[in-house]
Amino acid sequence: MELWIPITIAAALLQNLRSTAQKHLKNVMGTTGATFVRFGFGLPFAALFVLALHGLAGYPLPQINPAFLGWVVLGGLGQIAATFLLLHLFSFRNFAVGTAYSRTEPAQAAVFGLIFLHELSGPGSLIAIAITVLGVMLISVAHVPMSWRNLLVSLVSRNALIGLASGTLFGVAAVAYRAASLSLGGPNFMMQAATTLLFTIFFQTVVMLAWILWRDRPEIGRIGKAWKPSLFVGLVGASASFGWFAAMTLQQAAVVKALAQIEMIFTFASSVYFFREQINRTEVAGCLLIVAGILVLVLV
Repeated sequence: MELWIPITIAAALLQNLRSTAQKHLKNVMGTTGATFVRFGFGLPFAALFVLALHGLAGYPLPQINPAFLGWVVLGGLGQIAATFLLLHLFSFRNFAVGTAYSRTEPAQAAVFGLIFLHELSGPGSLIAIAITVLGVMLISVAHVPMSWRNLLVSLVSRNALIGLASGTLFGVAAVAYRAASLSLGGPNFMMQAATTLLFTIFFQTVVMLAWILWRDRPEIGRIGKAWKPSLFVGLVGASASFGWFAAMTLQQAAVVKALAQIEMIFTFASSVYFFREQINRTEVAGCLLIVAGILVLVLV
């Protein structure tokens, strides 16, 4: 088994834990605060990853260059906006389906990978991406009578457009992070990923903190009161991001994100067992398509 596969699965599980915790945080703070937490409270852990790899493992620090910083800024801003839109979706639909709208990310990442990095996914990967995206679209219409009209209406509804925009921004961010990590040129995928994560989270923390101080200063107090669960979000969020960056250093962003659709399985489990939300047969069918796409991706 290629190394990027278990790394991606572990990252997907950690990201699901982070998203679950963030939904709970929205009970005590706003969308902006819940978005900030994953960055601000993840920064110390990102620094620890770099220090551990450098001080304990003995890996040299990579040379920072302008291209790296440019990709970090693009990816960081894209991820902030995408995360905000995704959290905003939780106000409209249940946890699992709200997340599903953003899951067109792999298909969009394939397009942006071709545009930015001139990377063309193979036929097997494209088929797998198509199957998983079809599963996500099936989930998106799970609560309306099934028809082509309802499918089209669902795709242009407010919720769908917000989710698709989130997926677009996540796709741009994924490709930007792969480009940033690769631009370092060494010493290895772990240190490149950890360095990319540290610079990205630092940039995102500064941007989000400045925004909160300008537009919603009382949010700082709400974040402070919830520092314990916020610290957990920071830990699992930084760990998940490290996994994503490591996997995307080893493999195309679109392919990694297609396998990452396995997070939907974890999301459904969270919906049923933690939030007591009902999942119907159409959503299960969509989930099975996602699994089928993942199997095609791994086996082809």
